[in-house]
Amino acid sequence: MLIGFYFALFTLLKCLTTGLVGLAVAQKPHERLRILYTKILGTLQTMPQDAAYRKYTEEIVNDRLNAVKAEPDVGNLERKINGGQIEEVIAQAEHELSLARKMNEWKPWEPLVEEPPPNQWKWPI
Repeated sequence: MLIGFYFALFTLLKCLTTGLVGLAVAQKPHERLRILYTKILGTLQTMPQDAAYRKYTEEIVNDRLNAVKAEPDVGNLERKINGGQIEEVIAQAEHELSLARKMNEWKPWEPLVEEPPPNQWKWPI
């Protein structure tokens, strides 16, 4: 009887809190992730197709977007993505969108402005 009460209380609290300080429960996680992943893919489209960041990020984001579209249950989606709680996955997507926009500014796929010093990329020296 007492175990059932604690389980019910835990289930109720899980809906009210993530258990992670500063991370609120997502109200519409599927919608939020769809929006974020679509924005990330749009940002990646402005990069050259052979840019390593674009290729690998596009692959991961497409996999996750397909999982969001295919899996209506949040618990199963968390397990498929394997990135922690859904709120953590949303935070990761927000950070990735920010990084993708910065990568567009930095243009790491362009050649260096000047040649690096000899042995800069050699290790161990």
